[in-house]
Amino acid sequence: MITTVIVIVIAAALLALARPASAYEVHRGPTGVITYDAKAAAEGYILLSPTVKCNVTYLINREGDVVHQWNCAYPPGLYATFLPNGHLLRGAALPEPPVKIGGAAGMVQELDWDGNVLWEYKMFSPDEIQHHCFDRMPNGNTLILGWERKTKQEALDKGRIPDTYPEVTVLQGVPMRDFWSDFVREVDPQGRTVWEWRVWDHIGTGPDQFDINYRLPLNVGEDYASFDWTHFNTVEYLPATDQILLNSRNFSEVYILDHKSGEIVRRWGNPSAYGQGKKPGWYDSGDQQIFGSHHAHMIENGHVTIFDNGSERPEGTRSRVVEVNLESGEVVWEYAAHGRNSFFSYRQGAAQRLENGNTLVTSTQQGHLFEVTPEGKVVWEFVNPIMFGEPKALFCDAADYLEPLGHDMFTNMVHRAYFYTPDHPALAGRDLSVKRPLVEGAPKFFRLWPGAA
Repeated sequence: MITTVIVIVIAAALLALARPASAYEVHRGPTGVITYDAKAAAEGYILLSPTVKCNVTYLINREGDVVHQWNCAYPPGLYATFLPNGHLLRGAALPEPPVKIGGAAGMVQELDWDGNVLWEYKMFSPDEIQHHCFDRMPNGNTLILGWERKTKQEALDKGRIPDTYPEVTVLQGVPMRDFWSDFVREVDPQGRTVWEWRVWDHIGTGPDQFDINYRLPLNVGEDYASFDWTHFNTVEYLPATDQILLNSRNFSEVYILDHKSGEIVRRWGNPSAYGQGKKPGWYDSGDQQIFGSHHAHMIENGHVTIFDNGSERPEGTRSRVVEVNLESGEVVWEYAAHGRNSFFSYRQGAAQRLENGNTLVTSTQQGHLFEVTPEGKVVWEFVNPIMFGEPKALFCDAADYLEPLGHDMFTNMVHRAYFYTPDHPALAGRDLSVKRPLVEGAPKFFRLWPGAA
């Protein structure tokens, strides 16, 4: 009898362990560096721009201390990156944009180490606005992602089915009555346009076109189902092949674009966007691979990493980072936490493959950054302590919730962070000694539970 009871208890325990584990939940928790395995994490620095009411871009070390900062005139739109010459290339969110679709910014700036503006390009008018992304090309030109206004009549002329859009939608208090279509502009150092590519010129139902009647469900948001149609969030130049990498959040697809011809030479992620494959259904993702994706990036082996938000995924919403061989369409690596509560960003996010093979992940909506090994071990973890521009040692679900935007967004959001090794040209010869902690007087939480990761 006793033996039987023991067997039953052991079996129950094993069954419990076999079930999906619930993730860690907390209403109030520490900020700053939570985990740091110095032997497994890459040596270097993190460049981050808190996106909510904060005009400062920070360069921090792995312990979360500030080694440099740039005080800017405008909030980030939406991130900053280093150029090889040591300058900072950043988006700038200008006030009163013509449309308030998430990611609208208006300007790209180049700053020196001391914060002086050396170059800027403004795309900000009633009929067009820079948004999300930009990329400096080897020839000194800059690729800039933009939205252009298109009227309802222009959409009808392109084949949009009548009555499949509302009369007006309102985003953050600003009425939207027209379509806003993605385009890419290449400008030279003098700000002259030398090349452009427009989604609007590639509308159709073929494998190298965009279906103007492909729509997200209405309850995802009237603007997504109508006027904010494709919603790109990546533009990256691929010098080895003279191609351009793009990503559409709403179509949940990655594209390779030929720079010379303007043709789409490869797409991956959602074949139903162009009438192929099995469409998602009730608790069935069909042949769609990614949902609401962000930040596609080509890595050295020719594969592409993608931040797959997993929003509106029929088989359960959870975020992951995937590495995809676009030639074969195979996902060759992915990382997802055991529980969604540990890693999920409904909107936005980024992933950067590091030289040591690890991946830096930006889970935007709660300002959550972490570095994960190829085997899936988290070796560095950081919660952005800058809330509404002010440092806080504790994150609070009630006090730090960004209610006007919803979707689990919080005031410490970081759209995209970048990692740089100490020998990166931008950091050569710089004084990177610790200037101050991000939060004065806060404990170094990662020292309280060493090896916990």
